[in-house]
Amino acid sequence: MPRTPLPCAAAALLLLAILPAVNCIGVNYGTLGDNLPPPQQVAKFLKERTTIDRVKIFDINPDILRAFANTGILVAVTIPNGDIPALTNADFARNWVAANIHPFHPQTRINYILVGNEILHWGPQVLRDNLVAAMRSLHQALVVSGIRDINVTTAHSLGILESSDPPSLAKFRPGWDVGNLAPVLQFHRETKTPFMVNPYPFFGYSPENANFSLFLPNKGMFDRYSRRTYGNMFDLLMDAVFVSMKRLGYGDVDIAVGETGWAAAGESFEVPRCSIENAEAYIGGLVKKYKSNRGTPLMPRRRFETYLFSLFNENLKPGPLSEKNFGLFRSDFSPVFDAGVLLLPTGPSATSAPPQGSKPPASPVGAKKKWCIPKPQTSDSALQANIDYVCSQGTDCSPIQAGGACFTPNNVGAHASFVMNSFYQTHGRQDFNCYFSGTGLLTTTDPSVGRCKYL
Repeated sequence: MPRTPLPCAAAALLLLAILPAVNCIGVNYGTLGDNLPPPQQVAKFLKERTTIDRVKIFDINPDILRAFANTGILVAVTIPNGDIPALTNADFARNWVAANIHPFHPQTRINYILVGNEILHWGPQVLRDNLVAAMRSLHQALVVSGIRDINVTTAHSLGILESSDPPSLAKFRPGWDVGNLAPVLQFHRETKTPFMVNPYPFFGYSPENANFSLFLPNKGMFDRYSRRTYGNMFDLLMDAVFVSMKRLGYGDVDIAVGETGWAAAGESFEVPRCSIENAEAYIGGLVKKYKSNRGTPLMPRRRFETYLFSLFNENLKPGPLSEKNFGLFRSDFSPVFDAGVLLLPTGPSATSAPPQGSKPPASPVGAKKKWCIPKPQTSDSALQANIDYVCSQGTDCSPIQAGGACFTPNNVGAHASFVMNSFYQTHGRQDFNCYFSGTGLLTTTDPSVGRCKYL
């Protein structure tokens, strides 16, 4: 039996003297993009610049596992759905652990192995029929290997619910309840591991219930059977899962949130649901709720281990534009919106830009200096967005103001060029610091003109 993870509050008390924080707020780290930074940079960014203390990946990527070694960041890995039938074989499960876990553990702090993703929702039936047997086989393989600090689970979409509103009448879908979910829940009870679900108020959004979906002020929803009032859709969905578990006799099993998120952009038919304002309201509201230690109306003392979706915008994801825009960050690590997960500066070394009058870091000896400028044909709206972002991050934008050395020529292209380069020069001079959602270009030709001297 794997060692049971301490509840977040208990872990925080136990480790207070040796760790800066125990957050239990994680993020899903997807890799369906051709412009994403390398895993080593991702691990460094998360460790040094954010409060995120755990990631969940959708495979067993060895480059990612190596990158997170000795960072202290927990990593949850996912076995491909197609491997589930083979995992029911004990020899296959032991060999899988030997090949995919032993080379990285314990230097990389793997906390979960997810056996597939949303199996009941997507099928096919052969995967549903073999899911619990695969979970048990893998658990036993870990025990035999002497690994007792990695837990086995699987994530479920809320398609497992027949109904969720009101929460007090919620129940799992007939057939899946006794045939599939009761055995899954029995496994979790025996191994003291969490039942993982993926609640998405995003998919329940409508203009009429916008505030209820987004943690914004609203009149609430009263459940006349439980006599509880719900102030947001996330709590409603989590209590619907809890009630459904209780109906099967498993209300004692812990619950974790494997995915939840909001797209900041989408197709024209996905407006007004998809917007930066909505994404910030939902993610920011959820993070604030989590930090407040507030549970749900039916689980007031529970705080759920939560993995936000997702770390980056992923430009190769299939489907509508919204699927590509669930990221908290762009691939240059600039935030899409304020998610409430960036660390606050604690001194000059932690600020996003050097103090006034300080010099940017020197280029490596023998290296040609580079400057960051906009790509030709970049739209004025995109350039203005770059200006707005850079100037909101502590970069000195006074030279492009009226009377400044770089005010002339007074056009958005020239102003964007100056501030984009200033950002690049003062944020580490890594290539990704000039990405700007694909609108930045590195050059070895000094773009300074007249009095306007580029860093």
